Amino acid sequence: MEKSVARVLYGQGTSLNLTSRKIKAVPECVFRIKKLSVLQLNNNSISALPAELRSLRRLAELHLGNNALKELPAVLGHLESLKKLYLFSNQITVVAPEVMGGLHNLVVLNLNHNQIQRLPPEIRSLHGLQHLSLLDNQLEEVPAELGQLTSLTELNLTSNNLSGLPQQLYQCEELTKLYLARNKLTSLPEFHLLPLRELHCEGNRFVRCEPMSAVQDAEVLSLKELVARFVLLEDRIRSSLVHRMLPHYPALTALAAAGSCCELCLNPFLTTWLECVHFISPKKDMKMTSVRVVPVRALLCSYKCLNTQGHSYYGIATR
Repeated sequence: MEKSVARVLYGQGTSLNLTSRKIKAVPECVFRIKKLSVLQLNNNSISALPAELRSLRRLAELHLGNNALKELPAVLGHLESLKKLYLFSNQITVVAPEVMGGLHNLVVLNLNHNQIQRLPPEIRSLHGLQHLSLLDNQLEEVPAELGQLTSLTELNLTSNNLSGLPQQLYQCEELTKLYLARNKLTSLPEFHLLPLRELHCEGNRFVRCEPMSAVQDAEVLSLKELVARFVLLEDRIRSSLVHRMLPHYPALTALAAAGSCCELCLNPFLTTWLECVHFISPKKDMKMTSVRVVPVRALLCSYKCLNTQGHSYYGIATR
């Protein structure tokens, strides 16, 4: 090991490989290599990182996979030049907010095969992050702040305990690869709003029940709903009196803004009457080849629309 460090130190090298050396701590002589940009420490028994690591101001790539870390060491938050951080196969359970807040230039973050249960909202500080991987952890949810990672192109959340995803994920306008296999998801956000090329979502709970007959209640709309539908419909006509007067009634304007549109007849409504699902082919509709069909949520305004012929919308039953 000393020879490797000396070779880099006196040869003015910028990369040091100490993989599989059975070391339990980063050697002090490493901190003398001020020009070091790549440090590989995979497959060792390192359980902590010393504060002296912050002296490596040019360090851009740090490999700490398959070690004995139980949390993200605080010193990582001071490595402002760091672009790639690999922490797979450790024993990490906690992702400290202060560490996330200091990694502004990070492009790749690999936390695969750990025991992480949650991510802090401070993950929004990783403005330049492009690849985030948390394969095989214990995540039960991901923060809405994930949507602020607008440079994100690849997100891997395979093999966790996720039962839902934040709607803010739509804001990741560069996201092209999304891995969600083997979770506890029962539905997906309207992912067709994203520029996805790959979507992996096998092994979830999207369709768990056999088809069953619909039990239809009488369609008795409240006076509020009837009025709201009339106002919403009239508001579409620019020459109508309702459209011209609506801006003078803020409460009514706010009410109208909460309305939805029927997927079949395209008429507006206020209160969701029927929540349905239809299945699309990513290969056909989105030019993706990773999955055959995926369910997409849809809202209908009445049983009358549901009972019309020629559509492919299915009602969602609860038991």
